[in-house]
Amino acid sequence: MQPHGLAKLEIPPDTVPQRNAVSGPVGISVKRLTLTDFRCYHHQRLDLDLGPVVLTGPNGAGKTNLLEGLSFLVPGRGLRRARLGDVVRRNPAAGASRSSPWGVAAVLRTPQGEVEIGTAYEAATEGGRDKRIVKVNGEIAKNQAVLAEHVSALWLTPQMDRLFLEGPGARRRFLDRLVFDTDPAHAGRVNAYDHALRERMRLLRDGGADADWLSTLEDTMAKRGVAVAAARLDVVRRLARHLTGKRGAEGFPSAEIAAMGEIETWLGEGPALAAEDRFRDRLAAERGRDTTEGRGRIGPHRSDLAVRHLGNGEAAAVCSTGEQKALLVALVLATARMRADEQGTAPLLLLDEIAAHLDARRLEALFDEIIRLGAQVWMTGTDAALFQSLTGRAQFFNVADATVTH
Repeated sequence: MQPHGLAKLEIPPDTVPQRNAVSGPVGISVKRLTLTDFRCYHHQRLDLDLGPVVLTGPNGAGKTNLLEGLSFLVPGRGLRRARLGDVVRRNPAAGASRSSPWGVAAVLRTPQGEVEIGTAYEAATEGGRDKRIVKVNGEIAKNQAVLAEHVSALWLTPQMDRLFLEGPGARRRFLDRLVFDTDPAHAGRVNAYDHALRERMRLLRDGGADADWLSTLEDTMAKRGVAVAAARLDVVRRLARHLTGKRGAEGFPSAEIAAMGEIETWLGEGPALAAEDRFRDRLAAERGRDTTEGRGRIGPHRSDLAVRHLGNGEAAAVCSTGEQKALLVALVLATARMRADEQGTAPLLLLDEIAAHLDARRLEALFDEIIRLGAQVWMTGTDAALFQSLTGRAQFFNVADATVTH
């Protein structure tokens, strides 16, 4: 029996083109997308060419929901970080409390050939937990991490426009998503560290009587935490090469980035094993203060991503709204170029309401850059006129009342 929304799709023979006549090298692209009982969509299928995709229509029509569906083709909680049960389509005829499981299925073009991917939601039975089912080429996968072997995706949403103004938590998640794009094991390290951190704090609140277990947790935090910080430093180092000079995106600012934190500083001063020892010793020394303050004062959960505009020398947080948006776009484009350079294929790019805070010059520069990149970029907006220069270079769809038309 097929899980809901993951019905078998017939895939034609592998005839994946290696170059696009317009854009050059071909990145990962969606050939067919099917949403079932997902957000506002009861059933929606799109058949697509290789090039960029432009979705236009009024606010609330369902444009972002399409991008969110695509974001579930990679591991994680999607671009809205939604709980699985919150994504289901509500059926007014059946009452507000009743809903069907949702499903997202796609046929992807990849350098290795076409691959069929599907993911669906299975509601928890009594006493259980909600589940996310993943299928690849008709076979149920052990977990969602397998998706990273076939597809990667980067996204920008209007909520991310405040990335440089909010607390460091949002910037850490942004950085970790960039790391995970090329290092799927990173999510496991972050989860293991976070679990040990929570257990340590629970034990400290309870008096920390089990000294051996406390030391074991701190050892896990030291090993996993240093590995998390090292992975962040590595991706920042690699990404920096694509953010400056000739490697940067024309029309967008060159930028300097750095992963900031005490663990990161230690890794810059010596080997990882020495950093683990220092972290372990500090955790033991800080038990009393952490108990009093109710939080861990040191670790990669306190780190931050610093970004500086090299054109004016200012930190991103004090740049204008337009410059902050341009820096964000520059970061995403640089990550896509890094991926294409290192692995030979560009990821999917999901750019929601991308025209907001970009002037006409930068918007045209963005269009030219994504064509050169060869990525399948999905863009949304309320005004189709803003994308007029992409006529003949992109696929245009209109979205209205949860219906997509070509």
